[in-house]
Amino acid sequence: MTWKIEFDADVEKDLRKLGHTAQKRILTYLKEKVMSSNDPRSLGKSLSGDLTGLWRYRVGDYRILAKIEDNNLTILVVHVGHRKNVYADRQNRFSDK
Repeated sequence: MTWKIEFDADVEKDLRKLGHTAQKRILTYLKEKVMSSNDPRSLGKSLSGDLTGLWRYRVGDYRILAKIEDNNLTILVVHVGHRKNVYADRQNRFSDK
C-alpha cells in the first residue's frame, strides 16, 4: 500500500527555516519510510490535548506533525520544526486561525 504525502501551505516556510541537511533528512524519511509503510501510525505517535488528531514523526532533533487521512491514503504534513519549539509553534498557528 502506498501513501501519498501532501504538505500544508505553511510547511514550505517551515522547511526553508531549516538547514539543507535537515530538509533532506525529513523529506527522505517521508518518502522512504512513511510513504511505503502499510501502517504509517506504526512509525509515529498520536498527539493529545490541543493537537489531538495529529501524529508525530521523529527525525533526529526534528519533528513532523501530520494528519493521517485513511479514506484517501493521504498523509497531510501540517508542521515541521525543531523538537524544542515545534509543538508551541503549532499551537500558536491554531490560535491564529
